[in-house]
Amino acid sequence: VQLQASGGGLVQAGGFLRLSCTGSRGTFSRLSLGWFRQAPGKEREFVSGMNWSSTGTTYADSVKGRFTMSRDNAKNTVILQLDGLKPEDTAVYYCAAATRRFVGSAWKTGVFEYWGQGTQVTVSS
Repeated sequence: VQLQASGGGLVQAGGFLRLSCTGSRGTFSRLSLGWFRQAPGKEREFVSGMNWSSTGTTYADSVKGRFTMSRDNAKNTVILQLDGLKPEDTAVYYCAAATRRFVGSAWKTGVFEYWGQGTQVTVSS
């Protein structure tokens, strides 16, 4: 599975961006999808995730209420809408896919087999 992320850019605090990740695999609908980010000098962290059954979305506390994740299996695409951006949201954002399902804290520690190349999000104060 090849993942291609796009949509990053430079915005002012309070602004918004829409990240998109498109997968190459025809069975995209059977993959759990996640968004992660890595800021300079920091470890990669979980942002949001959605299992293949799309029964619910899990968000990191730091983005809850501001970011919204959705997926369109027919288009092999997952979207991360970033609203109310803060300077601390500045990072490279990655989409990832896994063949297993995750629950709760497993989103942060689980193994994702497939990763996109990342897209830079920069939020100025």
